[in-house]
Amino acid sequence: MKLTVDQETCIGCGRCEEICPAVFHLNEVTGKSEIIDEDACEFVGCCEAAEENCPVEAISIEE
Repeated sequence: MKLTVDQETCIGCGRCEEICPAVFHLNEVTGKSEIIDEDACEFVGCCEAAEENCPVEAISIEE
């Protein structure tokens, strides 16, 4: 699984971090979402929900 966050599109709303804190974190400097542990997607199962709930569709998952 390949997980990406488009930094140009991300508005830093924090919804992904709320839904999936094991995988996403808001960078304190840029205010944008970062992936902290892509491998956790397979164990916690919340990456799809974060992708679906991103208001600007900045998160993408490739199988």
